[in-house]
Amino acid sequence: MENTSPKILPTARRSEAAPALIADDVSPTEVTLQEKQLLTNSAVPKNDDDCAGINRRVNRELLVNHLNLIHFQEGRILLQFAHRQYGRTLLIPAFPKPCSGSELECLWAEATDVPLLTRTNDLKYILVPRGEKFIQSIPEVIEINTRGCLLKLPSISREISHRRVERQRCGGIFVHLSQNSCSFSGVLLDFAASSFRAEFTAEPSQNFEWIDPGQPVLVLFHSDRHTLFSGECRIIRSTPGHSSRSYVLEPLKNEVQRYRKAEFRSQRQTLRPSPNIIFRHPLTHKRLDLKVVDMSGSGFSVEEVERSASLVPGLILPEAELHFAGIFKMPCTVQVVFRRVIGSKDKTGRIRCGLALIDVAAKDHVKLLGILHQVKDKNAYVCNDLDLEALWDFLFETGFIYPEKYALIAKKKNEIKKTYAKLYTCSPDIARHFVYQDNGVILGHMATIRFWENAWLIHHHAARKSALNKAGLIVLDQIGRFGHDTFRILRMHMDYLVCYYRPQNRFPNRVFGGVARHIDDPKGCSLDLFAFVKRAEASKTIPVLPEGWELAPAEATDMDDLGQCYEDLSGGLMLKALDLEASSWKKEELCIEFQRHGFKRERHLFSLRKNGLLKAMLLVNISDIGLNLSDLTHCINALVLDAGSLPPEVLLASLRLAEKAAGQSDLPALIFPMSYVEENAIPFDKAYYLWVFHMHTQSQTYFKYLSRLMKYV
Repeated sequence: MENTSPKILPTARRSEAAPALIADDVSPTEVTLQEKQLLTNSAVPKNDDDCAGINRRVNRELLVNHLNLIHFQEGRILLQFAHRQYGRTLLIPAFPKPCSGSELECLWAEATDVPLLTRTNDLKYILVPRGEKFIQSIPEVIEINTRGCLLKLPSISREISHRRVERQRCGGIFVHLSQNSCSFSGVLLDFAASSFRAEFTAEPSQNFEWIDPGQPVLVLFHSDRHTLFSGECRIIRSTPGHSSRSYVLEPLKNEVQRYRKAEFRSQRQTLRPSPNIIFRHPLTHKRLDLKVVDMSGSGFSVEEVERSASLVPGLILPEAELHFAGIFKMPCTVQVVFRRVIGSKDKTGRIRCGLALIDVAAKDHVKLLGILHQVKDKNAYVCNDLDLEALWDFLFETGFIYPEKYALIAKKKNEIKKTYAKLYTCSPDIARHFVYQDNGVILGHMATIRFWENAWLIHHHAARKSALNKAGLIVLDQIGRFGHDTFRILRMHMDYLVCYYRPQNRFPNRVFGGVARHIDDPKGCSLDLFAFVKRAEASKTIPVLPEGWELAPAEATDMDDLGQCYEDLSGGLMLKALDLEASSWKKEELCIEFQRHGFKRERHLFSLRKNGLLKAMLLVNISDIGLNLSDLTHCINALVLDAGSLPPEVLLASLRLAEKAAGQSDLPALIFPMSYVEENAIPFDKAYYLWVFHMHTQSQTYFKYLSRLMKYV
């Protein structure tokens, strides 16, 4: 260590070198009055009970081991000096060198005016950090010089509790403080859940007097990569200064509202064994390992000891991991949303904190949901490794695959079997299935697939009539809870739930149609009626388009026309869910995602025009055979914009041309609106409602409706 010009820095300016566990008095390097009394009175203890805060005796061997640990971790100890005449105290940090006996050599951690220090002050004791406490040792001074000091350690030292709440030293965290449109930037010095200390710098045009200590301030923490916290705080105290000041601040809220208030909440379960949340604290960089108390698919709670608590509402943990008994780890990003003081049998103050899942990988999240659904009901499974023979038996026996449907898919049965093998045994991120089964016998089944960028299609809902436990309702409840626990997680892309159902099918009409009628707002939940037209009908038409008509790839301006026309016809959510808006119609990310999992998904969008004027839009969806057994994901969606000037034979001819341009044949069509089909007497096989539900605004309404419905079914 080089010699530097001797100088004792003013205590108010030594915040960067201040140790992590220093008390928060007016001067950052001074302890509080109570702590001064505690430390000075305990300098020569008579017995173990003489002084408050003295916990137990520590022998020299244990002290040396902790000093070597601090050296190994490149940490610091504190040397407390006291002025001979005035009694003022001064804490100076130092780096301990390796120690093997009774002598300890230390190097100053910052520039120190040693001649002035030794002329006016005496060394009282050293403080050695030991977890949440200190070892207080009163050494004999052998030598003090400009580089450091040489001390002789006593045979017995004492462990002390230095403060009720521990603040940990921080580094690399930037802080912004604002009040009434004026703001200051600084760095975070130390932090605890109950209070923290930051040092701010004033620019030449700024004045700290602009800050009113009696009013709340808004504080924001960030690192180079992440915003870590923002919230209102109260100023507890501050140091004087014109160009810089240190503030001790206390968060005002014990709860933050990450999401809108909800009456219906995710069901929390207590797991045995309970997982652990392991993370490096983003502010103190200290590794923490906390036991999870209870959890749901959208969050969980943990408990901390009050004196060392470090979770504050609003804090984001960008790189946390949930560990499930060594079986698997779940990396995730979480945010602390509440903090509550709870009782403790051992009279140790404890804090319970709730954490919300912000981001998690889809494959990990489905494992979590699988565990939670099993805890609630041992027969309820999520994306389990399903026996495909049992599944086919179930689909035929329940009538989901009825004779007419099987006649259409029989020639493609081998392709369908391959598709299902990938869907149900490889667990791709784009698909989910929910099964209620007992002793291997499937009683209820429902599946979803992410067929659009931010929308999931619900399909394949069936249940055995002999199931006395309402298996159909149970899997419906499962898929609802899956949506509720998932839609807030960005990587799950669940803004909308979509379902096709036939009007005469009583169960979906009562559930999905009932929800739409109950909400009575097409911007929250919409129903659009389509005609399902087989390819055989489309073939009985003119071979070419008449003069003046053309079918060409869609253009950006067509999307604006489509949006205006659909708003007049329906005003619903179809275009948003099916990626047919100007901002989404060209996105290809999901097609790539399907390919990554070994599936096919293609989209071809065409415009049907007469003399340059848009009359209809044709969307050709191409997917694996059997992805949806009703061909609702392998068909043409025809959206008629100008029904009065579009002859039916022209539309049917355009369907044939569109499928040929997409390299397909025998594609059925879903034509909207139904009124166009009926008015032009176009033969159609069946009708389907397209049900689109907005998760972010209507999830509470859906679950309240479903809960009420299940009581009477």
